[in-house]
Order: sequence, then C-alpha cells, then structure tokens
Amino acid sequence: MTMLYDWLKISAKARGNSKALVYRDNYLSWRGLLHRVDRRSQEFKSMGLKPGAWVGLMLGNVPDFVILALALSRLDVTVVPIDPTTGSRELELMLAAAPLRALVTRPRGSEATGVSLGTRIGENGEEEEIPEIRRRLQGTLLTCSVFKNENPDFGVRPLSVMFTADSLGDPKGVLRTQKNLEALTEQIIESLSIDTRSKILTSVPLFHAYGWDVGLLPTLKTGATMFLEEEISAKRVAQLLRDHTIDILPGTPTMYGELARLPTAKTLKVETPRFLSAGAPLPTEVATSIRKSYGVQILSCYHSTETGAIAIDLDGKHPATVGKPLESVEVRVTPLQGARKGTKRGAIWVRSPSLSPCSIGPYEDSNDYGGNDYGGDGTGIGQIDDDGWYRTGDIGKFDRNSRLVLESREDDLVKVEGKRVALGEVEGCLEAFPSVREAEARLESDPYTAPMVVARVVATGTVQAEEIIDHCARNLAPYKVPRRIEFCDALEG
Repeated sequence: MTMLYDWLKISAKARGNSKALVYRDNYLSWRGLLHRVDRRSQEFKSMGLKPGAWVGLMLGNVPDFVILALALSRLDVTVVPIDPTTGSRELELMLAAAPLRALVTRPRGSEATGVSLGTRIGENGEEEEIPEIRRRLQGTLLTCSVFKNENPDFGVRPLSVMFTADSLGDPKGVLRTQKNLEALTEQIIESLSIDTRSKILTSVPLFHAYGWDVGLLPTLKTGATMFLEEEISAKRVAQLLRDHTIDILPGTPTMYGELARLPTAKTLKVETPRFLSAGAPLPTEVATSIRKSYGVQILSCYHSTETGAIAIDLDGKHPATVGKPLESVEVRVTPLQGARKGTKRGAIWVRSPSLSPCSIGPYEDSNDYGGNDYGGDGTGIGQIDDDGWYRTGDIGKFDRNSRLVLESREDDLVKVEGKRVALGEVEGCLEAFPSVREAEARLESDPYTAPMVVARVVATGTVQAEEIIDHCARNLAPYKVPRRIEFCDALEG
C-alpha cells in the first residue's frame, strides 16, 4: 500500500537530478525530493504513526504538501487532504466522519478553527477531549497534532481520502484505493500522452481530486516535472506558460476566462499543448478566445472525485461537449422520471476501474440521498447499484457522434471555483440569521468571470446586507458565501 512512494523511488532512480518539483524560483530534483521524503517519514514514524492510520494535510499548493504526502505513503498511512480555508462547521463534520490520527496545519491552523479535534467517553461515562501531542515539524512552521484515535475500518484500505460535498452540501469523504488510483493514473497518462518530457502546471488545488489526479499522480508515475502554483493569477499563469513551455495544464473555465482577457496574451510555443478545463461547463466564447490569443485548443474534461476522469474532448473542437468516455470507462444515460418516450436526455451513470468503492459522511445516512429511483433499484445520487454503476447526479445526453453533453443536475448542487456547493445549504445558513424569514440562493456568472453565489432574502426587520454576509462567512466556506444580497418582499413561486 505504499504505491506513491514506490513510484517516487522508481522515478528518482531513473531521473536522478532532473527537475521533479518547481515552486516559484526554487526546484527539487527527483533525488532531492526522495531525500526530503525519507527524512520526513522518519520524523512521522517517531510520532507513533503506523500503517493504517489516517493523517490530514491541511495545506495549499506548496512543496511541503507533496513531501508530506509521500512521506506518509512510505509509512503506509492514508493521506487525507483538507482545504485550509475550510470553515469550522464543515471541519467538525469532516472530523466526525474521518477519525484522524494526526493533522498537519500551518501555524495555529487547527486552533484557529475553534474545533475540538477528538473526543472519547471517559471513565465517568462522560464525553471528554482526547489528549493530543502538538509538535512543530523540523525546519518548518507547520504544526502536527497527534491524537489517540484508532485506525478506522470501513471495509477497504484507502491510499487517500478526498473530501467533496454530498447532495445535501455536507462533507463527503471518498475512499480511494490503490486499484482506483492506478487505474485513473493510467487513464490520464494514456489519454494525454504524458512522459518524462512533460511539464505540468498545477495551479488547481492538490487537496482536490482534480489537481491530485492530473497533477501529482502522473508526475510521480512518469517522472515528469510539476510546476506548483498556490496563488492563482492569470498574469502569473500566463508567464509560467510562456517561460517554461508548459504543455499540460489542468484548469477551470474561470481561469481560462481570465487568461482570455489579458491584454498581453501571445501565441504559446508549445508543440502539443494539453490544456484541460473541468469543474464547470466551458463557454464556447472562452474556448474561441483562448484559441485566437494563445493558439491553444482547450480540452473540456468531465471529472469527479468519486470517478476520476470520465471523458475528455481530446481534439478540443467541441467545447459544448466533454468528448467521448475514456478507455475502460463506461457511461450510460437513463430516462428521467416523467420524460416523454424517446428523449435522449437523462441521468448519467458511470462504471469504471477508477470508481471509488465507497464514501463516508458525518451521518449514518450520508450516502442515502433518496430522490427518484431512476435505476429501478432504489439507488440514490452518489450511490453504486448492484451492477457497479455509479449515479453521478448529473443530467445530460450523447450527441449523434457519441460525445457526452452535460446539461444540469438532479439536485441543487452547483460548482464554484471547481468545488461543489449545495444551494440548499446556503439557503439554510441565510434563514438561520435572526432577521431573515426566507431565502433563495442561485449561481450567477458570465463566460469570462468566476461564478458566484447570489441570494434573495425576505427580511423581518431592518438589516444590512453586510451583516448577513458576515454571518454566512462565519458559518460557510469562503466559496459558498453569497457575494450579493438582494432584498425583496416575497420570493417568487
């Protein structure tokens, strides 16, 4: 179960002093990366971390994330990446679902959340906080808190647990096994023709499956070079693309929209660029602007935490679709309840070797989302039926050339910055504010700007929009907070 570390050793032996990881003006060779990982794994071992433990990494796109993840892999420890901007309520739910043995954060990261990181039933029968050890990792400002949680047993041994949101907006931990990660890595490498010469710019977060799958995994497997960027800026990304002839770029429609508006845009001198767009539909206007300004075709990609990459528009000529399913990935579309006979639009299901076998949540019924029984067997959104088909919750169709077109969702999930947001969760937070009687949240965007959550509220008294937004900011992750509040006398419908 030390697959990631094994890939590192193989690449270090083959690539030696070649660049493995580039961050700003510094880089680590493959041999240097292996040396750093070995040292850090010994430090983790001295803390009592043993095979089967789960350890959270609450870090952004920095070299320490990669080093620590690989050091934990060497110890056969499950890596649990967590967004460092996660709010206190959401973090509490994550920790209720995932009993972490340790959590690595930036200085005072865990304390700043105000979250109790573990409890147990004491001798007097009452709940008490689990004693912990908090240590500073040598040579860094990072803090590692170690708790007395037992190794979890959910029927499978995951190499990593990636958190996303379920249909109700609550955290959902997707357990990804060695078999899943091997399959999805091979799919990405073969589809994008990644090899030792490839240069992968990873500005999308490594703590989300998209960055992990397209950035970290193929880099380790092939011995390519990964460029890490933590602060996403169109100007900075464009400079890296030019200066380092980046040929593989996992991105989002928002990022490409910002790149398209840069007045300094120039044609890139890259032989075979493979620039992916995932997390939301790619506007045709943005794809056209990027092609004209940079001479690059954007490849629309359909990717999820549970399945890995599902489909890619490999020739980049059909941005209104996500292309055809990848090799070894099966996709089917089943009729929606009440749809007229013969309609091709329906619920999307996926079956693939890269499909995660299960997920966890803070509640016992976290994977039982209910809804209409489109599969005929009671399979809810986010569940797998008896034949291994996963119900994605997406609605779409195949065009006449067998390309997949995504249209909408079965639930109220939307994507903001490539992350799932349940509008119902936002509305619940708004209605928890004392001066709000009713609320309605929606997603607002245009082809060239980032989508944002906007809310309409019915107030019961005098209240300022800033007060409501501040309330949401204290209870929701930053990307879920409404950017604009519209007051009205009554909600329509």
